[in-house]
Amino acid sequence: MDVLSGRKTTGYIQGEITISGYPKKQETFARISGYCEQTDIHSPHVTVYESLVYSAWLRLPPEVDSATRKMFIEEVMELIELTSIREALVGLPGVNGLSTEQRKRLTIAVELVANPSIIFMDEPTSGLDARAAAIVMRTVRNTVDTGRTVVCTIHQPSIDIFDAFDEVRNPFTFSMSLKKI
Repeated sequence: MDVLSGRKTTGYIQGEITISGYPKKQETFARISGYCEQTDIHSPHVTVYESLVYSAWLRLPPEVDSATRKMFIEEVMELIELTSIREALVGLPGVNGLSTEQRKRLTIAVELVANPSIIFMDEPTSGLDARAAAIVMRTVRNTVDTGRTVVCTIHQPSIDIFDAFDEVRNPFTFSMSLKKI
């Protein structure tokens, strides 16, 4: 997932990645894609809303005016079901603040405020019980329903989560598009 999304930072990568038969250009791809890591890393001293504002200011083009930016943040909060906790402090994992499931949804929202066309998610249900995983997957489904492409890995999904996917592929399918040099 790291290699496909262009977010691999360590190790050695060899080969060629093509998209619809054309070589992938990372500079262009980075502008249209988002990536949610398995670990949820957020500043503990800000609110959910402030996290999204900060991400939007850093990642949206400068020509997007403040009113549009705020409107977009509100739409993402509603889509990812964060409106009711907008003023909650993120806090420290396992100590205070947001639950693990809420942190997962915040991670997705932080990426969505950059308005990506495609979003990669590395195990968005990792560490969650069945109920929390279902909530996160509902927000993933909401994301897909906006017309975005979501590519994610999920290990040992429940049948409900498995059935939520439009298309399921064997992980080795992706390696077929990688050509060795």
